[in-house]
Amino acid sequence: MTLSHKPAIGIDFGTSNSAISCVLDDGVARLLPVEGTATTLPTAVFFNAEDRSTHFGREAVALYLAGVEGRLMRSLKSLLGSPLMQEQTAVYNGSVSFEDIIARFLRELLDRAEQELGQRPERIVVGRPVHFVDDDSKRDARAEESLRHAARAAGVRDVSFQLEPIAAAFDYEQRVTRESTILIVDIGGGTSDFTVVRLGPERALRADRSDDILATSGVHIGGTDFDQRLNLERVMPLLGLRHIGAQGREVPSKVFFDLSSWHLINWLYVPKATRQARELRTSYSDVRLHNRLMRVLDERHGHRIASEVEQAKIDASVTDAGVRIDLSFFEQGLASSLVPADMTHQLAGLLDNVVACAHACVKRAGLRSGELSAIYLTGGSSALRPFQRALRASFAGVPLVEGDLMGGVAAGLAYAARSL
Repeated sequence: MTLSHKPAIGIDFGTSNSAISCVLDDGVARLLPVEGTATTLPTAVFFNAEDRSTHFGREAVALYLAGVEGRLMRSLKSLLGSPLMQEQTAVYNGSVSFEDIIARFLRELLDRAEQELGQRPERIVVGRPVHFVDDDSKRDARAEESLRHAARAAGVRDVSFQLEPIAAAFDYEQRVTRESTILIVDIGGGTSDFTVVRLGPERALRADRSDDILATSGVHIGGTDFDQRLNLERVMPLLGLRHIGAQGREVPSKVFFDLSSWHLINWLYVPKATRQARELRTSYSDVRLHNRLMRVLDERHGHRIASEVEQAKIDASVTDAGVRIDLSFFEQGLASSLVPADMTHQLAGLLDNVVACAHACVKRAGLRSGELSAIYLTGGSSALRPFQRALRASFAGVPLVEGDLMGGVAAGLAYAARSL
């Protein structure tokens, strides 16, 4: 794959997965292969302590799950805007900040793009959610600045940002044949973002599209929040969540919330956190549950549990049938289950908040839901069947159009990069 001009690319740096797209000489944005033939790369970094090497994506997750000694970092985007960004964390070759870890991941993406394009990208447009941090503009600005620093540290001087739902709109516009008013729904791993936008063949030719963007909104709820809620409901009780101890009080719950949050799991493996978990033993009346908790922490099974829950969520949504959550990797014969009705019930509060944010966006645009031409879905978590049902029920009569769930934002970012 070659270009006759200096490449400008779009990078969708996602909470769960990332993707790169570039507009080629024919004017069409295409996703670049980033791991074999795959056009998405799990946003994961593994610091291999055994041979002192660094791995990314599926390879990173596979090495960790295979039991190789080291540290797995996932959901790095969730840390943007938090005080943890400048914190140092120990890896095989010393200590690094989380901003530096993000820079290493972005540099790897750029290296893979260069390998595919034959030249180093000189300009990138990076997607960002409507809100990195809800209701805190200073922390939100700090999050974008941290991502800008990481991109520059990865070797790119010309870094721009575009809201992810607007990028998705630019991608969808390539197939719109008449003027339409669309609600773009982008449900990613960490955020849910919405844009009401006017699209059409003639509008696509305009250099300034600001008047076509009628409203944006977003909420810090996404696929990893769905995973956490299901993990808390279906697995953590087996380790002691809501367990009533001998003194009639519940076991303190913080350890279970951290253990079910992708970006916090590693913090439970440091000696202080492990010691605090061990001291919880006196809070249990059934010490078998505490033994399970300590086995998970001592043997570092937190990410494996999270992966099993995530896959169960996907399988239950796709098949609309009950699935088994295998936990035998830390206790023989142990398992949980997830059925669609339970999933719908357990996610109802989160989904209600997401749908309410969608309605707020439409209202902010000065429209009623019936005035929308369509709702365009992008982002991997928008495929979740309970979410689509909730959206259909709340926006009755408005067509739902499922786009490229994993690549639509990256393609739109590439079109934005070309226009610059």
